[in-house]
Amino acid sequence: LDKKRHVELKMDQALLLIHNERLGTNLTVYWKSERCYCCLFQFLVNVSQSGKPGKPSIVAVSVSTQHRSVLQINDTLEEKEVCRLEYKFGEFGNYSVLVKDTYNGVSEIACDLVVNKNPVDSDLPVSIAFLIGLSLVIAISFLRLLLSLDDFSNWISKAINSRETDRLINSELGSPSRADPLSGDIQPEMWRQVGSPYRLRCVDTFRGLALILMVFVNYGGGKYWYFKHSSWNGLTVADLVFPWFVFIMGSSIFLSMTSILQRGCSKFKLLGKIAWRSFLLICIGIFIVNPNYCLGPLSWDKVRIPGVLQRLGVTYFVVAVLELLFAKPMLENCVLERSCPFLRDITASWPQWLFILILESIWLGLTFLLPVPGCPTGYLGPGGIGDFGKYPNCTGGAAGYIDRLLLGDDHLYQHPSSAVLYHTKVAYDPEGILGTINSIVMAFLGVQAGKILLYYKDQTKDILIRFTVWCFILGLISVALTKVSENEAFIPINKNLWSISYVTTLSSFAFFILLVLYPVVDVRGLWTGAPFFYPGMNSILVYVGHEVFEDYFPFQWKLKDNQSHKEHLTQNIVATALWVLIAYILYKKKIFWKI
Repeated sequence: LDKKRHVELKMDQALLLIHNERLGTNLTVYWKSERCYCCLFQFLVNVSQSGKPGKPSIVAVSVSTQHRSVLQINDTLEEKEVCRLEYKFGEFGNYSVLVKDTYNGVSEIACDLVVNKNPVDSDLPVSIAFLIGLSLVIAISFLRLLLSLDDFSNWISKAINSRETDRLINSELGSPSRADPLSGDIQPEMWRQVGSPYRLRCVDTFRGLALILMVFVNYGGGKYWYFKHSSWNGLTVADLVFPWFVFIMGSSIFLSMTSILQRGCSKFKLLGKIAWRSFLLICIGIFIVNPNYCLGPLSWDKVRIPGVLQRLGVTYFVVAVLELLFAKPMLENCVLERSCPFLRDITASWPQWLFILILESIWLGLTFLLPVPGCPTGYLGPGGIGDFGKYPNCTGGAAGYIDRLLLGDDHLYQHPSSAVLYHTKVAYDPEGILGTINSIVMAFLGVQAGKILLYYKDQTKDILIRFTVWCFILGLISVALTKVSENEAFIPINKNLWSISYVTTLSSFAFFILLVLYPVVDVRGLWTGAPFFYPGMNSILVYVGHEVFEDYFPFQWKLKDNQSHKEHLTQNIVATALWVLIAYILYKKKIFWKI
């Protein structure tokens, strides 16, 4: 390439050279991503006509490599399509599209794509990081297995001749002579430290898993598209973490509330604690999502109101109050007698289920029946260039309209994920008002998981059967709602809308994860839950800390190559690992931040 055609490539981009060999014909090239559903083509570049035979006019342009691309080449004068190509470009690759006239008995126009320089494997750093992590897990598991053997443990003890080492081996890594892994009584002294007889390691491990994934994706996830939120319909890794956190919060609400009430706390006093905690979550959330305090005074006219902690605060308040209103002391009998009637976990909660069904009916009614000015009723699309540009200002349909009407555009998120592919122009908040209804539904499904764990305590088979049934039922509901399609669904899976299919799908996954974690962590004791267990015990501190200190060293530093996935991934993994280390140190020092 000469200097005139030089293009500075960024991450997730490739170089495309358009060769126009047609005499007397100017070309216009349009582009769209295959992931952009029913989108208008976007202008990419104009290519002038060829000056003489054998001397094509060449224009260089960068194209996205994140998803498969669709190129449409038009005759500029006639505004007629010449040809169309679909191709998945590779990062930092060099490609040419040759547009020329051919004469094989019939005059035709050929558009051939040629690879001038092979792309790099942009996913290789993720594969290497995964293999390193897997190797560490295998090595640590093998070491724990060796140290659990009496002969090997005694040999180590004699070789080192240290009573302290022997004590650490038995207390930290476990010994069959001191603890029966089948008893399900895993480190009972830990439960006394945190003050709840119903606290389960699998719950804290699941919470920690969701939190660590949240920290990783919030820090950038190596700048990979699948570690970012979906532009609209569909799921990525980033779309999984928040609903899982909401789900496990629901489980914790029931377990902790039951414990507090059994210790003799009055419902009125507990209601005050619930209200205060919800208020603090909302206040901290507003503080975190408005970071302009580092850039100067923030105008009240521009304060973003919705956010992650704000939604958690509202969801927590509604679900906790709902459970508090209908809490029955007689349910303690199920736990003490270790036997519970069939479906007791559901039938005992029929008032709560009725409330949840009414709430979901409100969501469905508002979503599909509320008239939205300038938009079709029941619209669930992204607006912008989606739906062939018919409804550019209808992003989110009723959900977006309610937020803009009640909160105002300036108090919403100004850079929604839909802007990336769909080029939306209006503000849209994924943590808005209408979606909060379905986060309450998600949390209540988490409450259901908590009731199963408590009502059928020490009845492992009954617990696993119920987790399996819930997993299948919610999965089947998702299949029915989505028609197993990303975009052609009755109600698509959509994180921005927090659609009901999104809730049922992620809840199905959550029950499956508990189905795996509960027997492995709490029943058999095959895994302690480390390292996820430690941040799960200090979730508020880790979440707030990672948001506040995101731009500070050592969580972020100046990269040698800012357009390298490898460097971003390394930085994000290190930053995430540091928060796991901080959580581990705080756990060892018995420091827990509770609000």
